[in-house]
Amino acid sequence: MSTIELTLDESISGVIREAYRAFNARELDAALAMMQSNVEWPNGMEGGTVYGHAGVRDYWTRQWNLIDPHVDPVAIDADGSGRVVVSVHQVVRDPNGKLLLDRMVKHIYSFEDSLIRSMEIRE
Repeated sequence: MSTIELTLDESISGVIREAYRAFNARELDAALAMMQSNVEWPNGMEGGTVYGHAGVRDYWTRQWNLIDPHVDPVAIDADGSGRVVVSVHQVVRDPNGKLLLDRMVKHIYSFEDSLIRSMEIRE
């Protein structure tokens, strides 16, 4: 961890880890509980951005019907501007288990009141 205060480091790190755990377990409500109700979320599959819990719910539901993504946080760091950079190992399979992607990407988060406000993906 770097430049965020220690109390926020622990809190934000916990939110991030729980969000990934819930996503990978397909526990949609638990994942959404880690986000602001007006969250801005990238649509990594179709492009653009989805908004709010309903937008993320619809997007992930469509996504999980088409592919089986699994993302594991490898490193969590502050970027010096108040955002959090998470290096993730992303593995994506088709519904039959065929490997489609196995790569590292960065997820950049903004937080508000200790909940995820927005996320962007950097390859």
